[in-house]
Amino acid sequence: MSASDTTIRWKLLVEYDGSDYAGWQKQDGEPTIQASLEAAIKLFCGQDLTVHGAGRTDSGVHAFGQIAHVDLDYGGRALTGHDFAKAINAHLKDQRIAVLHAAPAEEGFHARFTAKNKLYHYRIIQRSSRPALERGYAWHLRKPLDLEAMRRAIVHFIGYHDFTTFRDSRCQAKSPMRSINRAEIHATTSNNYGGTEYVFEFEGKSFLHHQVRNMVGTLSLVGLGKWAPDDVKTALEAKDRTKGGPTAPAEGLYMVRVDYGE
Repeated sequence: MSASDTTIRWKLLVEYDGSDYAGWQKQDGEPTIQASLEAAIKLFCGQDLTVHGAGRTDSGVHAFGQIAHVDLDYGGRALTGHDFAKAINAHLKDQRIAVLHAAPAEEGFHARFTAKNKLYHYRIIQRSSRPALERGYAWHLRKPLDLEAMRRAIVHFIGYHDFTTFRDSRCQAKSPMRSINRAEIHATTSNNYGGTEYVFEFEGKSFLHHQVRNMVGTLSLVGLGKWAPDDVKTALEAKDRTKGGPTAPAEGLYMVRVDYGE
């Protein structure tokens, strides 16, 4: 069925805590971000609509800046972005999901297919005691990490590469070739007793299934002194998942920003 003349494509900025969800994409019998948004929109307008996201985040992954779109026929009635976001949020009040902004999308916009760049952060908290307040929001490691060694290693990911070593075996992408435009690590003092928080930043147009988590898991081996920085380059060139490091837990990963336009 073709869209009516009163159908508007809305661009949504969505924030969520992924702890209680089986990821973004709808799954039978499982709570997901996409299904929750669609249910909230139906409660608002009575329509069964599909919400399309910029990225299909996994179970347990969080987002500050997920972008989504939905095509809504509101019959030509006035509807501001503020009121649309407020209406969706009213039906999400018991969930850890919030629409931060809604606005009519520009012509040709698609949340996933017109995205030009995505920024992901991964958080590691290193300290002897387990986190209480940050539990579920960072990967906890007790042993110290060598920041400079990890920084020498992370540069091997920058550029256009075959990331087979760092893709999940169930990844459905047609090609393992991806570009990493920026890869950095920042460290700050977590507390006054020797704790450190590490934030790994990765930017690129698109990422393979578990790619960021597999890269961070591999970098952790460098930080722990189990690998040399150049071992990451060797693993990348092997194009073999068994040659890479472990998959870091989902709870430390955040979708931070999605860029569009030039």
